[in-house]
Amino acid sequence: MGTQTFINCSLSAIIITFLVSSYSAHSQDLTFKLIHRDSPHSPLYNPLHTVSDRLKAGFLRSISRSRRFSTKTDDLQSGLISNGGEYFMSISIGTPPSKVLAIADTGSDLTWVQCKPCEHCYKQNGSIFDKTHSSTYKTEGCDSKPCNALAKKEKGCDRSGKICKYLYGYGDRSYTKGEVATETISIDSSSGSPVSFPGTVFGCGYNNSGTFDGTGSGIVGLGRGPLSLISQLGSSIGKKFSYCLSNTSYSTNGTGVINLGTNSMPSNPSKGSAVLTTPLIYKTQNTYYYLNLEAITVRKTKIPYTGGGGGGGGYSLNEKATGNIIIDSGTTFTFLESGFYEKFGAAVEASVTGAKRASDPQGMLIHCFKAGYKKIGLPEITMHFTGADVKLSPTNAFLKKDEEIVCLSMIPTTDVAIYGNLVQADFRVGYDLEAKTLSFQRIDCFGTL
Repeated sequence: MGTQTFINCSLSAIIITFLVSSYSAHSQDLTFKLIHRDSPHSPLYNPLHTVSDRLKAGFLRSISRSRRFSTKTDDLQSGLISNGGEYFMSISIGTPPSKVLAIADTGSDLTWVQCKPCEHCYKQNGSIFDKTHSSTYKTEGCDSKPCNALAKKEKGCDRSGKICKYLYGYGDRSYTKGEVATETISIDSSSGSPVSFPGTVFGCGYNNSGTFDGTGSGIVGLGRGPLSLISQLGSSIGKKFSYCLSNTSYSTNGTGVINLGTNSMPSNPSKGSAVLTTPLIYKTQNTYYYLNLEAITVRKTKIPYTGGGGGGGGYSLNEKATGNIIIDSGTTFTFLESGFYEKFGAAVEASVTGAKRASDPQGMLIHCFKAGYKKIGLPEITMHFTGADVKLSPTNAFLKKDEEIVCLSMIPTTDVAIYGNLVQADFRVGYDLEAKTLSFQRIDCFGTL
């Protein structure tokens, strides 16, 4: 199968603007419009960066981010990279509301932002939230449910023993310290009237230092754990959300969307766009979203997946050894278990036509091909998750490095496997936390904007 269209740059940091499409007393549907970090609309846009520069930066962020999921760390949260997030989210916090910009992270739970009065805050481009100016700010006690939801290494108490404290230490020695509190989170609606979520648990960080990006104020947790924004919104969004990322996200006009609510799930199957559903695997480490990958087919060669179910902090006695790959919208590249990857890579090389083996000019990717006089024929690759056979397009699985060289966008790992955002492009990916399922639907995400 030949193609002349390839993803020319990574799906990376994105600013999210909230638009409310509908609202009721019991549930609501929220749409987040996404702006690619390399778009001219992004505050991180650098017109001097080339496609190669952006691809290399995306590769390095993927490597750094993958270390947070390492099976070799005692506490996965401590393996975080402070500046490794892929998206930004714009929200309002407090009463009266104060707008802040923070990294939106499907691999984190507790939302935290920089707070005044600061003991030590890093330089931030926008205004810092001042808790003393908000009438709805309330600290949490040391024996409170939110405090007990933190890992042992992440929580403590003030000297009075009344206020819960949190501490997040990151892999690059950056850190954030502060109070666990509740506050009103507000989202602007399409009508101009904000929708508010009072009593949202978050971390008020007054001591933050390291390599944090001054563009953002902190992190918005979108993981599966009890303290994430997704879990706290719970029944108000039907415990459902989805996103749709376009493979033209690097362009001036397009990006993608993230949706919250009962109407956000993939539906209305039509020819060529069936809804494919697979179980979400729950582990003792409850932050991440796990799937079970059974095999990968390259053209007509089906290769059983041999990767283990690591990265979850171990299994309980009643858990089966499933859930061998984390799906993560914040990691650009896909990581596959190294032993399996050797067979997989060999199958890809045997299936590519009209090209010869080449080296990646930047030395990042392993399986690269140089076009000859004929158009390159790239194989169809199918990911076989439990109950869902997801067929990837060439734009999902391959990257154009320059005018002649094309590379496979998947790389080996000795740690937990990660299903990155390049292979998720032009799919609506829906998370139903009530049914514990994840769905894929092939769709033109650029056309949904």
